[in-house]
Amino acid sequence: MMTPDEIEKLIPAETAKFRSPIPTQAISSDEFMPSIQTPKQKELEKRIKELGSRLAKHQGVSRRRFFQGAAGMAAAFVAMNETFGPLYGVSHAEAATPELANERAVSLKSQFIMDMHTHYLRDDTRLEGFVRSREAVGKAAWNPALAGKPQTLDDLKFANYFKEVFLDSDTKVALISGSGSEDPRDWFLTNEMKAQARKTVNQEAGTKRMFSHAIFMPGTPGWLEKAEADYENLKPDSFKGYTIGDNTNKQLSTHPWRLDDEKLLYPFYEKLAKWSKTQPSLANVCVHKGLYPPSVTQQYPHLLPYAKVDDVAKAAKDWPQLNFVIYHSAFRYTGGTWDEGWQQFRRTGRIDWVTDLAQIPQKAGVNNVYGDLGQIFAQSTIAEPRLCAAMLGQLIQGLGSDHVVWGTDAIWTGSPQWQIEALRRLEIPEDMQKKYGFSPLGSADGPVKRAIFGDNSARLYHFTQAQRSALAGDKVALAKFSYDEFGDGRTNLRYGYMQA
Repeated sequence: MMTPDEIEKLIPAETAKFRSPIPTQAISSDEFMPSIQTPKQKELEKRIKELGSRLAKHQGVSRRRFFQGAAGMAAAFVAMNETFGPLYGVSHAEAATPELANERAVSLKSQFIMDMHTHYLRDDTRLEGFVRSREAVGKAAWNPALAGKPQTLDDLKFANYFKEVFLDSDTKVALISGSGSEDPRDWFLTNEMKAQARKTVNQEAGTKRMFSHAIFMPGTPGWLEKAEADYENLKPDSFKGYTIGDNTNKQLSTHPWRLDDEKLLYPFYEKLAKWSKTQPSLANVCVHKGLYPPSVTQQYPHLLPYAKVDDVAKAAKDWPQLNFVIYHSAFRYTGGTWDEGWQQFRRTGRIDWVTDLAQIPQKAGVNNVYGDLGQIFAQSTIAEPRLCAAMLGQLIQGLGSDHVVWGTDAIWTGSPQWQIEALRRLEIPEDMQKKYGFSPLGSADGPVKRAIFGDNSARLYHFTQAQRSALAGDKVALAKFSYDEFGDGRTNLRYGYMQA
């Protein structure tokens, strides 16, 4: 977690005056320091503004309104190609012709997307940086709507969660995740809160729209008994843990652990294997790895070994009846160090620790290791798209396209629609395909992207075709239809922190 002094140097992301369809600089929660806007991102922002202004004027709408539509999203990707090179499938004609852009958007809106990595924060959290920053905005009169109004995390997060995930994007199903702490007051959400949110949404929808994690914290007092109680009382869809222990308060982390610790973890795996016989999705062990740049390494060097993936192979081999879903695909270079990841790849063909993860199936002879794209896809897409392409290339090459799963870490970066569009349009450049043997990603609705967006998670969580079909006529689908017809549209807001 960032310190108060670090947070003091940042501004709330939702106060940014320019609402681009795609973020033009890094946004973070309070888990890591966001990087400053890079020269390339400044160039991108300038291109988006200029192109958006010109096309909006031609179409007789405001620039903000233009950016809320499909043509505005297309224009942003045109600017991405002009800035970073031709990585995204888009044309000037699509950006300049709303009818053409809308036709494409409508043709893809029914695409099945399971976002199994989403967040919001509890109302009574002590992690109040988000709230305090919004109150400061009101006091400074930057946003008159906030002046004199007490701010809560419900205003900042959950009030927007349903809208931005289910109405402002093509996401069909989402999983509410979280993060634990040695201090019970600093859990993002308690396991009970996640289960209650799942129950509320699914009851209102009349279908299975939402899944939820239960966080487990090996080594902490009574952790295994708590996991048993959560299984009995909450029936989570899967369990998630952080091998570095307390990721929110790393200075408090006294219980880091390894996936291959036979004494500590294997009794838990034994229970999961047993429970999964009646609830199959509990075979999924979701594990936070990576996001441990050099700056964090300097502060907490003793936790570094637990952020790597050298404990995954043995656990996966010893427990073939379980699935090990590695969140963030263990990518190391978060925050302001994305370029280090790109330069490392250019020099060596490797990316810490994504390459290590991708090589596990071949080296260990296992087929139960998965890579999640949460946070790393969002951040690398706007920082260095070629690194994004390289990571996808390696993960698909090593794990298989049927072992890469979609996650956005929303709603830190606002509605996940821009990330969905980025993957739909992204292609690995031909020179990288030839040099490294990467397979092409293919079309927006081709087999590779369909697998990543939803088919793989549907298989992992035993989400049936009948359940998919039921979504088309439930209350969420009706709400989205009405919203698309009469709503104000996507806000293009982001939530969290950014550099001034």
